[in-house]
Amino acid sequence: MMEISEIINHLGEDRETYFNSISPPIFQASNFCFPNVAKLRESLKKEFEVPFYTRGVNPTVEILRKKLAALEGAENSLIFGSGSAAMAAAIMSSVNQGDHVVCVQKPYSWTNKLLNEYLVRYGIETEMVDGTDIANFQKAIKPNTSLFVLESPNSLTYELQDLIEVAKLAKKHKIITVCDNSYSTPLFQQPIKMGIDMVVHSASKYISGHSDLVAGVLCGSNKKVASIFKSEYMTIGGIIGPQEAWLMIRGLRTFKLRVERSSQSAMQVLSFLENHDKIEKVFYPFSSSFPQLELAKKQMKGCGGMFSVLIKTSSMEGVEKFCDSLKLFLMACSWGGHESLLFPTCALLESQNYKNSELPWNMVRIYIGLEEPELLIEDLAQALNAISS
Repeated sequence: MMEISEIINHLGEDRETYFNSISPPIFQASNFCFPNVAKLRESLKKEFEVPFYTRGVNPTVEILRKKLAALEGAENSLIFGSGSAAMAAAIMSSVNQGDHVVCVQKPYSWTNKLLNEYLVRYGIETEMVDGTDIANFQKAIKPNTSLFVLESPNSLTYELQDLIEVAKLAKKHKIITVCDNSYSTPLFQQPIKMGIDMVVHSASKYISGHSDLVAGVLCGSNKKVASIFKSEYMTIGGIIGPQEAWLMIRGLRTFKLRVERSSQSAMQVLSFLENHDKIEKVFYPFSSSFPQLELAKKQMKGCGGMFSVLIKTSSMEGVEKFCDSLKLFLMACSWGGHESLLFPTCALLESQNYKNSELPWNMVRIYIGLEEPELLIEDLAQALNAISS
């Protein structure tokens, strides 16, 4: 088994083939040529393995694929133009018309939309269950159930599923499993080693880490990845370009350092917030008040730098005052970059994509970036003090 530093710094980088350059080149090519018909014919037979057309295999993207598969403990991976595209490919590769899917409650919004709005057109039924109890998966299984969609933890209220037990149940009933592992990253959790079939990431977040690109990752067995490559990946064409792949390779060099720093700083900030009289509740898998703390510590090696809080205020204006008073936190969606962020759920109330949200209006999601935690605590303190009782 390779160490993470070897994967990040060396795996897949055949430097002798590109002039011993320490950093790999960007193969900015859409097309690759061949000296004769025999070579062309042979390459077409191996389109999953060798460069033929960049919608399939590109040398820069291939380096990234090898690294991300190894980080996740998987045999292979594919890189997509977004996390939504990666999850869509994983789900669409696992269902046929008339199938039944079981999905955890409160998944990523676009996963929810795919299952409950888009795939409904093709006769695919989805049942949403409370994934904190394995019994709910058991009760939901039907003769036509083909897929369990997991997200452990989710990225707003952080509910977990017992991945080992869910995987055992799925295998017993010949059901495919896919888990969104964006929050924990391969550094803190490896669902494939717990029996999950496929793992998906929004690589725009911790994996790239610099808030400068959008990408997704799908990891799984050679057989499953090859099947998706030949069908959903090549047909729909939701690929990443070599420029973005190169940026992700560069971002990976500091992956472990960034995620660990974010996590450590988050714990300091949480220690302050958990004892503040303007904070009603904290949501974080490694918090002592988290209802699934034991499970979190069992299947996660660590916890990321993002959490949610409920602001103790009688009005939405109080939440807005808190958010607008912050100086070091940028107000934006997503997370996992170098900068600290916040996102208030009250902003969702008039959004067409989130208008049916059941999240509390006084919830604020906070991501801790790479700034000094002491400065972030000072900023949070002054913003909380700005809220009138």
